[in-house]
Amino acid sequence: MTHAQLRLLGLGVRAGSVVIGTAGVRAALQRGDLGLVVVAEDASDRTNDKVVRLAGGIDVPLLTGPTAVELGRRVGRSTVQTVGVQDSKLVAGILGKGEPVKSRRQ
Repeated sequence: MTHAQLRLLGLGVRAGSVVIGTAGVRAALQRGDLGLVVVAEDASDRTNDKVVRLAGGIDVPLLTGPTAVELGRRVGRSTVQTVGVQDSKLVAGILGKGEPVKSRRQ
């Protein structure tokens, strides 16, 4: 992820449109509430098993982020392995697309 993408992710946290942590991201994926998932480059095999496979199975885009420590720092936590983005406009901005990405709930 670029610095610009990480800045946008931080804005999303402040706006309340980002889910932080593996359990929350997994639950939001199951509800169809996410348009993008960011996974730390050093995420555990368990996290990859629970989140990456689920996101891939329902066609939610995945980005590999920085380390869990850096990702956590960007979202105001100590370490974070996964972050999910709910807002379609924020997803479009992070992915560099002009139009918002449609989620299953839109």
